[in-house]
Amino acid sequence: MADNRSGGRTVHFYDALYTEDALSGLVLNPSVTQKVFHFMLDILIVASGPDPLKPGHYDVRSNSPRGTISITDEPCITRVYSSKGTFGTDEFQSQVRDRDRKAYKGVWAGFEAAHIFPLSDLQLFEDSGFSQWITNREGEHDSGINSCQNGLLMLSSMHQDFYSFWFSINPDDNYKIVSFDDDPFEVDGRILDPVCVVPNDERSVRDELLRWHFRQTVLNMRGAGEPGFELDFPHGTDMMGEIFRPVSLNICALCEGVAVELDDVEHWIMQLAISK
Repeated sequence: MADNRSGGRTVHFYDALYTEDALSGLVLNPSVTQKVFHFMLDILIVASGPDPLKPGHYDVRSNSPRGTISITDEPCITRVYSSKGTFGTDEFQSQVRDRDRKAYKGVWAGFEAAHIFPLSDLQLFEDSGFSQWITNREGEHDSGINSCQNGLLMLSSMHQDFYSFWFSINPDDNYKIVSFDDDPFEVDGRILDPVCVVPNDERSVRDELLRWHFRQTVLNMRGAGEPGFELDFPHGTDMMGEIFRPVSLNICALCEGVAVELDDVEHWIMQLAISK
């Protein structure tokens, strides 16, 4: 079963009056300064220095003498990476690669075009008005979710972590990449390549979408953190089938056993009829 995100955290913060359970936390990486930490708290807490943040347990005190700290109950997306319905259209893949090709020169194998706002949440994309930020839609009925303005090129393994909100890009901090857990790809503190955000370029990534993704990532850190999921299944693996297959086999075995018993009863009835 999925674990939460609290394991290995080096920064924790609490309500000073109720220190039993951490309100939130993260694994500290160099990109997280005190200013960035306060920015995260602004997202989490219902209620804002460039100095590096230090590992530790932080008590957050209310301005009121007897006041308490309230954490926002704003819903957030917890995403499971899926190869089905993840990559979008061929045009989406082509446009993202064409725009970002200056950031990488080499073989495309292992690289994928990732949606910033997930393709699986098209209805939420439309209902929340994000279509208005897409300026290169192909018609009034095109939501724009498959626009390159909603995409970034990245390694497939990074794609999975991006979809699970383990790292994000803060457009309000010079497009700095922030990792909220261990940083196996060593991207924490790096800056998004400028080719992705060229001013007045119809292909550039939208700040509004990056800002939304960063906010979702912070919200996923709330409390013990939203569940993380095992992702590295072989391509084509039917995990739900694997989970339910033993049950199906047991049911089949039971049915076979019942059929055998019914055959025995039928044979006994026939023998009784013959004897009479």
